Amino acid sequence: MKKINLKINGLEKQVVVDDDLVLLDLLREHFHLTGAKQSCDRKGQCGACTVIVNGKAMLSCLTKVAKLDGADVISVEGLGTPANPHLIQEAFVLAGAIQCGYCTPGMIMAAKALLDTNTDPTDDEIKHALRRNLCRCTGYAKIIDAVRLAGRFLRCEVIPKDIRPNPTDEKMGVSHPRPSALAKACGTAEFAADINMPGAAEIVVVRSPHMHAEIKAIDCTAAEAMPGVIGTLIARDIKGSNRLKYIADDRPVLCEDRVRTLGDPVAVVVADTREQAEAAAAAVKVDYEPLPEITSPAQAMAPDARQIHADRPNLCFRQPLIKGDADAALASAATVVESRFSTQINHQAPMEPENSVAYMEGEGEDAQLVVIGRSINIHLHMAILQAALGFENIRYEESFSGGQFGIKLEIFTEGIAGAAALKFKRPVRYIPSLAESMLITSKRHPFDMQVRLGADEKGRITALEMDMTVDNGAYHSIGNVIINRALHMLSSSYFIPNIKVASKLVYTNNPWGSAARGAGPPQAHYALECAIDMLAQKLGMDPLALRELNALQPGQTKATGHVVDEWAFEGLCEAIKPDYDRALSHAAQAATDGPIKRGIGLGAAAFGIGFPGDKSISVVELESDDKVTVYAAAADPGEGNDSMLTQLAAQVLDLPLDHIRIDTRSTDRTAAGGPASGSRVTFMIGGATVDALQQLRAAMDEVGAKTHAAFIAADRPTRYVGHKSTLSTAPLDPVTGQGPSSDSDVHAIQLAEVEVDTETGAVRVVKMTAAVDAGPVINPNNLEGQMHGGMDMGVGYALRERYVAGKTTDWRTFPFPSMKTAFDMRVITRETPRKRGTLGATGVGEMAMVSTAPAVINAIYNACGVWITDLPATPDKVKAALEAKNKA
Repeated sequence: MKKINLKINGLEKQVVVDDDLVLLDLLREHFHLTGAKQSCDRKGQCGACTVIVNGKAMLSCLTKVAKLDGADVISVEGLGTPANPHLIQEAFVLAGAIQCGYCTPGMIMAAKALLDTNTDPTDDEIKHALRRNLCRCTGYAKIIDAVRLAGRFLRCEVIPKDIRPNPTDEKMGVSHPRPSALAKACGTAEFAADINMPGAAEIVVVRSPHMHAEIKAIDCTAAEAMPGVIGTLIARDIKGSNRLKYIADDRPVLCEDRVRTLGDPVAVVVADTREQAEAAAAAVKVDYEPLPEITSPAQAMAPDARQIHADRPNLCFRQPLIKGDADAALASAATVVESRFSTQINHQAPMEPENSVAYMEGEGEDAQLVVIGRSINIHLHMAILQAALGFENIRYEESFSGGQFGIKLEIFTEGIAGAAALKFKRPVRYIPSLAESMLITSKRHPFDMQVRLGADEKGRITALEMDMTVDNGAYHSIGNVIINRALHMLSSSYFIPNIKVASKLVYTNNPWGSAARGAGPPQAHYALECAIDMLAQKLGMDPLALRELNALQPGQTKATGHVVDEWAFEGLCEAIKPDYDRALSHAAQAATDGPIKRGIGLGAAAFGIGFPGDKSISVVELESDDKVTVYAAAADPGEGNDSMLTQLAAQVLDLPLDHIRIDTRSTDRTAAGGPASGSRVTFMIGGATVDALQQLRAAMDEVGAKTHAAFIAADRPTRYVGHKSTLSTAPLDPVTGQGPSSDSDVHAIQLAEVEVDTETGAVRVVKMTAAVDAGPVINPNNLEGQMHGGMDMGVGYALRERYVAGKTTDWRTFPFPSMKTAFDMRVITRETPRKRGTLGATGVGEMAMVSTAPAVINAIYNACGVWITDLPATPDKVKAALEAKNKA
């Protein structure tokens, strides 16, 4: 041990430490300065833990405290508070650089170290200074903008109040700061691992090293005798169904007799410290009998394949789609293109590991189990936990969430934390490593698609045929929803009169698939949009002209036969054409005999929002202080739902924004509004909120005042419940796939500009341009931020990202986007009001990446003449395709 004297945020501290303690743990565990985050298992890969030591940005997860005698340490808490923020913190808020906020403190500290020595850095200098700081949400564009703005503040060229919107300014169409942004910028927003729970026990889970095996025996005897161990849990300790049920009840909290995928949970150790729990978990003995591993749908559907679930076949869902007569239309088509496309298993890659905490509140029969996680559907998750754990009195609270991108539609750690809290009647923390989080979470489904697309001699699409096989992995989750979403949006932006699709959902022992940004359409649109470009090439037509020619018109039908009464796509073709013409010209000018080839590509999409049977509820209340609170279970893992609800309320009630509060994070104070997925929150929960607000506004108009006292004097209620339901409730026909579809659609077309190195196969995205129409824009910064982040994620999906169970364990083996891979982005907006929108608005979060991958793949073909039909388009695949082309 060694005595160390150092200064932390201006205060002298003396600590006694061993040689292994790192600064991150000193700050977080000893001084409860939790602004610095831990994402990368202390490997120095993510930058979320960045602090300043003696004037330099340092990764606190690698910095040994024993070497800091006399050091001056500044964490994000030392810069400013929400009441008195630092100029850099204000710049990040005002530039819209904060989404989930998990990476934000580290970004701000790295920016401060740069700006302390250079208040006017170039973009390249900003990228270099922040090269070790990762962000999944923003695509980095607004982070760079924030550092530039901070430099202007520090150079006294402008002050924050000159650019900060006032609470009394126009409510819609203005980039009012998110209500949560300053807390995130100052490091005071509590994520699950930041919650201070004195005496909380630590959880470690014993997980299967096999993809498929029978469990013969579990022996926890040795583990329970080890120092600090409070106890263990296995499946029989769970009093409820032990099933985390969405559609099928096939996924256990803890496996009883069989494991079906790598990392399945088998036993739980609870101890005073994590180190003690890890040591005891290593002593748990599990006797496995390995079973044959089924790693592909073809294997799973073989006649002699073993059923992964004894009570259901491996081919677990089918949904045909038949519109018109595709066979006849393809037979008579002037031009037909055909290809097979496949997509990878992919990880959604939120930066925060799957942290959760649980504790018992109250005593005896009144005791309530409180589970804190980062759910995007708190009421559904509460109900799932009630059934799984056999305990009714549960409250689920949503902590701040370090990104999610669909992954938190599932329960991963909360069931185990809840079971441990119930058994041992003490607070528990389950803080898994990044490697464990990657192993235990659901993924984006891989699709295998055989496509035929036909057109007449004028280029009008006449028919589409697709055979779609989806690897669902080991557990069902929402697999049939993924297929149905792909089918609902299958025809993209176009009118296709004749369609025939066969779709299959298949169990394997691979990681199971669930919600992932777009959830079905990104896979299907990749195939269709590449086939559109193949068709354009075969017809000798311009790809943009072909898309505009085939744009769906009001009165025509989608793939499901649903007649649309509004369609905003054609205007986007017009909007993007100047950029398209510029990109064509630049590509032509860049043409050389050298290895670097420039290309451009397009991808379009129409993304449905508000599907049949969807409904939401929201409550608003005029409080005693004359402010209005919106009570709505609208999770906000970074999209900006807090500002959306605030701005809607201020708009409808004609109140300043600082007269609006939101309460969204507890099942005790909100009603079930549905998930923060499907880009539905603005449309559905926002729509329900507007319904409640309009009732309150009508009452205000009748009372003639907006004060609580006036309402009480007039004997009028101060609380109003709003609802929104979709027009239709009917599902797709199980035989034809025909039926009603979404209430509204958001439209986009994206333009990719790339460079391909024909010697190495490396692809560099130079610029992405997106034209989008989501209706009236509530908050421009939020919309642009979603588009930027989505395009960045879509480029990663197209070029780099692939999850391999057991091998993808950190932010190196998963090629996380960085400042090095960042590219220029431009967003063009059109604001066509939607008839059933929320004050005309829809949503945009998932649309942001749906058309990105095909745009990039089409640009690769335009650059060098090869199609990459198996994502991702890694350099080895591009190089192999080029070599095959040259040999041919």
